[in-house]
Amino acid sequence: MNQLQALLNDSLIRTKHVENAAIIDIRERKVCASTFGFNVPPENALNLIYTSFKNLVQVRRGGLYFKEKHYKCVRADEHSIYLRNPDGGLIVVKTKTFILVATYRVGMYPSVCVEAVEKL
Repeated sequence: MNQLQALLNDSLIRTKHVENAAIIDIRERKVCASTFGFNVPPENALNLIYTSFKNLVQVRRGGLYFKEKHYKCVRADEHSIYLRNPDGGLIVVKTKTFILVATYRVGMYPSVCVEAVEKL
């Protein structure tokens, strides 16, 4: 396990608020770390990069498809996107270098999940 994977586990997964998480390197255009069993397909990673930089208006209107599920946008700004569907939620946070994507289950407190991801 590399340091980024350890950081994801220690800072997010152990809180029990976040179900899965991955870090996407924007320059490399690929996932550089993820929690155990959370596979982010390359096309989803590229879509999140594109969405975070150029497609926020469309995400606000129509939501986002991630791993073959549709998520409705709850909040979106230049640094974060918060989406949900009947099965749970998706949080996307952008820095200059990375995009962090995390999922959570129904019944979890979305605001706590968003806060945990943004702190990381």
